[in-house]
Amino acid sequence: MRQLLLLRHAKSNWDDPSLNDHDRPLDAEGQSAAVALRAATIARGLAPDLILVSSARRTRETLELLEPLPETVRVLRTSELYLASPRQILDQIADLPADTGSVMIIAHNPGLHDLAMMLIGPHAVSLSQPYTMRVARGFPTAALAEFSVAGSWRDLPQGARLVRFLTPHDLQQTVQDNA
Repeated sequence: MRQLLLLRHAKSNWDDPSLNDHDRPLDAEGQSAAVALRAATIARGLAPDLILVSSARRTRETLELLEPLPETVRVLRTSELYLASPRQILDQIADLPADTGSVMIIAHNPGLHDLAMMLIGPHAVSLSQPYTMRVARGFPTAALAEFSVAGSWRDLPQGARLVRFLTPHDLQQTVQDNA
């Protein structure tokens, strides 16, 4: 079984109007969320073989706050994920080496949200699966959707099943519950 992790970049800073969209950094809230996400991924054993990250500054900074990564994790930065459509993201995934067991995509909305909904499928949202309705309501910054994938990467979206959906709110709640 393969694993697909879809991660939307953490919250970015809009304070400097001279920056173009591609160059916006994370804000303090986004930095905190990314650090909390790192702890959550470690606690849940979510360690991809490969990370594909958009070339935008906010996605790269999100990745930096997930570090240090195990030495075996390969990271590929690609401009093709910047504001990519679901189809463009699927094309990136379909081209993965066959021996890649787990991949994390760090990218942007609306592409990630639309892709997650495509993988869930139109009929699954009405079912009582725990995370599908939450994804249907939105894919906030620093949210992570985990899918198990039966079959090859080329066979996506068939064979994908939503396993979990984590948001910064979930992570904050976990911190408060453990305090």
